Order: sequence, then C-alpha cells, then structure tokens
Amino acid sequence: MPTLDPGARRAILDAVAALEGDSIAALERLVRCPSTLGNEASALDEMARNYEAMGLQARRIPTVPEQLAAHPGFSPPLISYEGRDNVAAIHVPRESQGRSLVLQGHVDVVPEGAADLWVTPPFEPSIRDGRMYGRGAGDMKAGDISNVMAFRALQLAGLQPAAQVQFQSVIEEECTGNGALACMMALPKCDAAIIPEPGPGFDAIYTVEVGVVWAWVTVTGRPTHVRNMHEGINAIEAVYLISRLFKDYEAEMNRAENVHSSFFGVNHPVNVNLGTLEGGEWNSSVPTRARIGMRVGVMMGRRAVDVKADIEQLVARARQDERLRGARIDLEFKGFMADPCIFDQQEPIVKLVKQNFAEAAGHDLREYKVSALTDGRFFALYQKTPVACFGPEADSIHGIDESVSLEGFHATTRTIALTMAEWCGVEKA
Repeated sequence: MPTLDPGARRAILDAVAALEGDSIAALERLVRCPSTLGNEASALDEMARNYEAMGLQARRIPTVPEQLAAHPGFSPPLISYEGRDNVAAIHVPRESQGRSLVLQGHVDVVPEGAADLWVTPPFEPSIRDGRMYGRGAGDMKAGDISNVMAFRALQLAGLQPAAQVQFQSVIEEECTGNGALACMMALPKCDAAIIPEPGPGFDAIYTVEVGVVWAWVTVTGRPTHVRNMHEGINAIEAVYLISRLFKDYEAEMNRAENVHSSFFGVNHPVNVNLGTLEGGEWNSSVPTRARIGMRVGVMMGRRAVDVKADIEQLVARARQDERLRGARIDLEFKGFMADPCIFDQQEPIVKLVKQNFAEAAGHDLREYKVSALTDGRFFALYQKTPVACFGPEADSIHGIDESVSLEGFHATTRTIALTMAEWCGVEKA
C-alpha cells in the first residue's frame, strides 16, 4: 500500500477544511431534494452535477429487473424503475499505481412521516447547534457529499488518486437494494469499497448487519352491517390476530439460543415491524379487506429464503385458525429479500479507515452491530470486495427531526480523503 507523504497529508486536510462551507452548501442542496421512493430524480441529477463539477463524466445506470432477477441479491421491486436511473462516475488515473476504490451512497430517503411534528420542514435543511436537520441529512446524504468533497479536497491540494475510483449514487437502499446491485454488476470490480452510512448517536463503523424480508398479508373477510357483525368476518380484526403470530415469532427469534454470536450483547436484534396498515370502508360496516405490510429481520446464520419460509408457515397457521374460518388470506413478497452480512474488521481498508478517522476526529470509531442493513452486503457477499461501512453521528433517522453532526460530517470527509489518497496512491492533478 502506498505511503502518503506527510506534506500531501497536511495539504489534503487543509483542503478539506477550506471546503467546509462548500460541503455544507452541497449537503443543503441535496437535502432539499425530496427523494422518497419514486421521486429520486432530483437527487440523482444533483449528484450528477456534483460529479461533473469534479471533471468526471456522469453516467446513468438503469435498474432492469429482467437483468437482475437471477442474482441471489435481487429483491422483488415495488414500483417501476423508469426515470430513476442510478448515477455513477469513474476517475481514471494517468498511470494506475495503487488500489481501486468504490465510493458508494444511496440518495433515496424514507417518507418524512407527520411533517407537522418537525421543528422545521423536513426538506428545508436547518442548522442548529452544530447539526443539520432534514430528512436524509444523516441517512445518508451527508455521506454522499463526503464522498464528493473528499475527491475535491485532493484536487484542491493539487493531487488525484493514482488508481481507479468509482462513484456510485444509487436508489432503493431503503427497500430493495436493487440500485446498488445494478451498479455493482454494470461496473468493474474494485479492490475495496467505502459506504459512509451514519452512526446511531455516535460515529460508527459497521461490523455486522441483519438481513431483511418484506412481506404483505391481505385478509379478505365478509362484510356486513354492524348490526349483524357476528355474521361477518372483520378483516381488520383478522389482521390483528395475524400480527400477534408475527410478534410471537419475533420473541422466539430473539431467544438467546437463536441469536448468532456476532450479535451477542445486542438487545433484541431481530425486529418484526408492522409498518403499514390499510383497510376498511366505513365505520358502520364490517370491513371487507385489510392489508398489512411488515419488515422481518433475518439473523446471521440464516438466509432470507429461510425467513420467507417461516413467514409462509405463519400465514398457513393463520389460515387454520378457527377464528378466521371463511376469510381469504393472501401473502405477497415485494421489497427486501436480503441476507445478513458480516464486515471483516481485519481487512486493510477497514483498518485504514479506523486509523484515519482517529486522526481526523481525535477519537475512535465505535463498532456497531446493526439490526438493520446497508448496501454493503452486495460487495461483501457477492463480490468478496472488502467494505468499510462507517459514518458520522446522526439522530432520529427514519424519525422526526432527523439530523447529522456537522463535526462528524467533516471528520468523515477527512477520513475518506486520507484513505482514498493512501489506498489509491496519488499523482499530480
């Protein structure tokens, strides 16, 4: 691995400091993009502009289910991919001397929830007490901008990586990961990947993550007037009964004997979230149909297909319940069908990130065992590409008043810049 000259190291850190104002402005522009599922175009365009401002050519990479469906990392899509192409850019050195690197991040964000509960509007970034507030500020638009500003810092210092660097801005990290899969399959394999996902209230490096399966259960009952409700089948009450089966399953999966050693010390690592509920037509009618959408965690040591089979068995049990006799219960899998993943902390890229963050921030990254998932699994599981998944302290991601520490944001940028220079080597820009 090339050794970074102390003068170059200092110049890179000075350049990151000089770009802090630009970094905040760039993050504000990206947070203003309301890039929920199906609405990612503005954020993708913004990232394309960022890449072109670095002198790189932005390349659109479509997500085509027919080309991905046979891959073990593919998840059943929720909506069409038309008009939502991922954006990538590739830096090619004059003479390749170091190791190649992927800098990847997702631009999609989850819905803002009850916008009236936010102190400031969710897609109008606000800086208060050293933090930027806004949906996606932490998860993970700060990381997206850190990837860009790290490269710009090298340029400002008169340098550029002496190896290929791929930039990937992807969609659907929050529901399928198919955007990451499309980019990974379309671009050459690199020697390592960095994904700057946020830490949960502290600056973190990810060590292990669960898998996730999304399932949808629809109950069709028998509608009646409420005066004859005993003659009907209430679909909403039926969904409640089915949800109890899944919560019992959750409790079973969190029993000590069912938790993999990689998650020892984590309280309740397998979560079953009852995320959406639709149903009913009229307060004075027994409802005909109700639909519940759920997210079921997959413990390390098992696969998504195993949990899919568990879900099918739970629904089969529900169909045999005397209380639900006469109801039709349908099961559908759309969204995540994702396996769990371990990130090897002994990989050189991970050690280098830890070392550089300690220098850049003045404290160590804390190890994070994640009861959620990232796009890092694609590189680690299916390419055997070492992944350093780490990032700045963030608060209330997926909640109200999401925010990211600006200090952690800048420290992440410094870390990526130093790591890129050391991993790839440098040449004069």
